Amino acid sequence: MRYSVMKPIVFTASSTRQWAKLSPEVRRRIDRRLTEFATSGHGDVKRLKGRDGMRLRVGDWRVIFFEDGETMVIAAVGHRRDIYE
Repeated sequence: MRYSVMKPIVFTASSTRQWAKLSPEVRRRIDRRLTEFATSGHGDVKRLKGRDGMRLRVGDWRVIFFEDGETMVIAAVGHRRDIYE
């Protein structure tokens, strides 16, 4: 039997404020995908060009994060039209 170990997920202060502004349904969708990626490493994730970090795509929503050792640090959460500014 294989057990997956989930990486701890930590939010920055600004990403916590962005997270709180999202609707409960969007938060559930993003949380499900974050948990899946932190546990298995699977998801729609790409490295960002010209910037440090990576992005996780969940429909029209994006999560910008970087990995600090074994921890996922969430830097920003938002709609795709606003997140890259």
